[in-house]
Amino acid sequence: MSMSQTRPIPVQRSGGETVLRIFSGLFMAIVAIALAVIPWSAPFALTTVLVMLFAAREWHRMVRSPEMAEIADKQPIHIQTIITVAAIASGVIAIMFRQVAIAFVLICAGAVASYVLAKQRNDNPAWHAAGVFYIGLPALALVALRVLPPNGTWYILALFIIVWATDTGALVFGKLIGGRKLAPRLSPGKTWAGTIGGTVTALAVFALYAALFAPNLALALLFGVGLSAVAHRCDLLESAIKRRFGYKDSGGLIPGHGGMLDRVDSLFAASVVFAILVFGLGFNPLLGAHA
Repeated sequence: MSMSQTRPIPVQRSGGETVLRIFSGLFMAIVAIALAVIPWSAPFALTTVLVMLFAAREWHRMVRSPEMAEIADKQPIHIQTIITVAAIASGVIAIMFRQVAIAFVLICAGAVASYVLAKQRNDNPAWHAAGVFYIGLPALALVALRVLPPNGTWYILALFIIVWATDTGALVFGKLIGGRKLAPRLSPGKTWAGTIGGTVTALAVFALYAALFAPNLALALLFGVGLSAVAHRCDLLESAIKRRFGYKDSGGLIPGHGGMLDRVDSLFAASVVFAILVFGLGFNPLLGAHA
């Protein structure tokens, strides 16, 4: 029996669920903005770790081997989740003390430990180890963007604006226009209209935000479009992984959204790319130019 047969894919969401999705998303956005703008970075870091705990639980339950499913379902928390969250939490603490290299080492150590344990259990070791990076690197990127730059709050808000506008625009335009599917085998609900609409929405909203800071508005908008495209790609990547293991939603934690991974998937790759641009290439998205 295949994995997709052992884990039935739920039906499409109803219109009522779409409304619930919007309201729950709005609530979470308000909380995230509040955490980003308060003067203390510790609550933002702590909440990031908590979010990643739920994401890690969903990931490791999703990628487990069929033989481990029955055992894992009887455990309050999967041992792989503990490893991943321990690596993330210790890495985030290192970032808070501005020890970036140590943070990366801790994430790598967590991936190795995850692989070794899963290998001993014949439990898809590569997938479990990959989860440490897939969830851990965005956690480090988010906290680093909030803590390390002098204008970290504004960086985080810029990231949130682009990703949220992309997701919201894709949802609205996809529902209103429909049309040709973007990748029907990976994500039957995603359309070209939604994808283009999401990017256009991100461009329009980020233009208003960037206009407050950017003397080079064109470069700032190019950055916004690029990050929106990354968000779309990561959304498709998670859809492909879910299809690989026979899931439509990674969980049922968030009303109208599914699981935590379903809610933050677009943010994952976008946050890592954002951090690489800022810390690796010296890009300043608030000015639309290199620092």
